[in-house]
Amino acid sequence: MHASQIYIYALVQGITELFPISSVGHGVILPYLFHWTSISGSKQFLPFIVMLHLGTALALLIYFWRDWVDLISSLWMRKPHERRILGLIIVATIPAAIIGKLLQHKFAELFPNALSASIFLIVNGFVLFLADRLRRRRASKEIQQISYVQSFFIGIVQAFALIPGFSRSGITMTAGLGTGLSYEESARFSFLLATPIIAGAGVLEVPKMLKSNSSAMLHLGLVGGLLAGIVAFLSTAFLMRYFSTHEVKALRPFGWYCIIVGVIVAIMALLHLHF
Repeated sequence: MHASQIYIYALVQGITELFPISSVGHGVILPYLFHWTSISGSKQFLPFIVMLHLGTALALLIYFWRDWVDLISSLWMRKPHERRILGLIIVATIPAAIIGKLLQHKFAELFPNALSASIFLIVNGFVLFLADRLRRRRASKEIQQISYVQSFFIGIVQAFALIPGFSRSGITMTAGLGTGLSYEESARFSFLLATPIIAGAGVLEVPKMLKSNSSAMLHLGLVGGLLAGIVAFLSTAFLMRYFSTHEVKALRPFGWYCIIVGVIVAIMALLHLHF
């Protein structure tokens, strides 16, 4: 990989993992657009991707460190709200982890190319429009007010994020808004839930990364992971501020982005065009 490719991948990962626009979809579309056909098939690509995900997870931990201190300390301290939120996160993580482990590679085989990713990116855009309609119809709740059944459902719908084009944060925010959460609360729950999922997925790949015996790629992965983490932290800060100040149609700009980019990439894929 060239330095420019590393920087582009890291920047895209840091933004798209948190923005509701599908990091997996962009991970499929990006090599196609720039005709980087040899990258994703390389054995040296794994350490790089692992470090990007770990960098993103670390950024979420740093941004929400006060929340995690309160959540963990609620196990032995009297903090009923935080303890319930921790329980909700655990309940939502279980189905997401199981489904992800069982179906991740199957989804990748079923939808492996830029055309399928662009189509699902368009669908993701319409899902975000639906989320805005759900927000207008329901009263706002706080995270601890949703039920464990609703939390379990949010964990299940995360499975859609395994399909390139569907956004993890977008689909979980949509489900959260459907339960009556506000934009800010649904984003907060989505990011708290994403932390163990992203970190766990990265950690599971660490043994494979160490077996790759590529110190050069590992070094580049550290650089990429650091850059992705910085961008992810800034993305999280921006989104939390954005959702705290927008009460209606907050997801519509991201929905239009998904639809426009999806249509452009679909046309390019059908015509076999590249940059």
